[in-house]
Amino acid sequence: MYRKIIHVDMDQFYAAVEQRDRPELRGKPVAVGHDAPRGVVATASYEARPYGVHSALAIQTAKRLCPNLVIVPPDFHKYKAVSAQIREIFSEYTSLIEPISLDEAFLDVTENKRGIPLGVDIAREIKQAIRERTGLTASAGVSYCKFLAKIASDYRKPDGLCVIHPDRALEFIADLNIEKFWGIGEKTAEKMHQMGIYTGADLREMPVAQLIAAFGKVGRIFHEFANGRDDRPVISEWERKSVSCERTFETDIDKPSDVTIALYQTVLELLGRLERTDFEGYTLTLKVKFHDFKQITRSVTVDYILRSKEEILPLAKRLMKEVDYREHPIRLLGLGVGNHREESDADRARRLQLELDFNES
Repeated sequence: MYRKIIHVDMDQFYAAVEQRDRPELRGKPVAVGHDAPRGVVATASYEARPYGVHSALAIQTAKRLCPNLVIVPPDFHKYKAVSAQIREIFSEYTSLIEPISLDEAFLDVTENKRGIPLGVDIAREIKQAIRERTGLTASAGVSYCKFLAKIASDYRKPDGLCVIHPDRALEFIADLNIEKFWGIGEKTAEKMHQMGIYTGADLREMPVAQLIAAFGKVGRIFHEFANGRDDRPVISEWERKSVSCERTFETDIDKPSDVTIALYQTVLELLGRLERTDFEGYTLTLKVKFHDFKQITRSVTVDYILRSKEEILPLAKRLMKEVDYREHPIRLLGLGVGNHREESDADRARRLQLELDFNES
C-alpha cells in the first residue's frame, strides 16, 4: 500500500500576511525584510516577482530592480501566530505533521482522523479551511513520498493543488528539469549540466558511483529520487540536536581586533540561546562566510558539556586560528553547539531533510 503524503506550502506567506492586514499594500510589489545595507528579502509578493525580486535577494538589489518596491519589516510574532492557526488545521486530520518552516509542512494522511480515503480530498479541505480561517491561500502537493509531494506543491502555484500518482511518477520525473529537484540548487545544477544531466531521465541513467564521486553521499539520494524512491518518514517530533547563532556584519571585517570582538559577542549570544533552550552539547562549530560568499566550518568535540563562556570562548578562538581571513574579509560569523550522541533513525532522517533544504547555502 502506498503512503499518502501531503506537502502544504503557503503562498508568499510573510508578504501575504502583511497584505491581508494592510489593505493599502494589496496589489503592490512588496518585499518583507530589513531595509539595511546587508538586508535580504525574506519573502516577495507576486506583484514584485516579475521584476526579478525573490527571497534571499539583497534588499538593495531588489530596490534597484523594482523602484516602486514597498519594504516591510518582518513581524515574526505575527507570522508565528498565523502559523499556529494553520498547524491547528493540520492536526484536525493527522498527528503526523512535520513542519519545515513557519509556512510549510509535510503531513502523512495514510491513516487520517476523518477516514477520508483520498489524499487529494484532504488537501482540498485543508486549503479551503486555511482560506476561511486565515484569509490566506496555500498550495498543496499530494503523492506517495516527500520528494514528489514537495515538487507537486510548487507545480501549480499560487493556490495550486497537484497530485502525482504512483503510476505516473517515473514518467513525471523523467521530464522534470533537474533544477526542480529538491536539494539541487544553482551550483549543483551547473555541475550536473557539465556532466550532461538536464532532466530526471538523464539523472536516472547516470551511474550511482559517478554521482557519489561528484556530489558525495547526496549523489546516491539524487539517484534514488530520479527513480521515484524516497522512504523518509514524516517526523512529527524530534530531539533538538544543536543550538546556533550567527551575525552578518554591515561591513566585512578582516582586522584581528574586530574579529576577536565579533567572536566574543557571538559567544555571548550563543550562551543566551543555550540557557533559554536548556540545551546541552559537546561539539562547538564555527561557521565563517567570506566576502565572496564562500563558506567554511570548523568543529571541535570535548568530553564535557559546553555551558559557560570560560568553556566556549577558548575553543572558539582556537577554531578561529585555523581561518585565514587577512585576504578574505569575513561577511558572516556563526557559532553552534551540537550534541554528539549517536543519532537515531528519526534524527538521521531529519538531518537528511535539512541537508537537502540547505545544501547550497
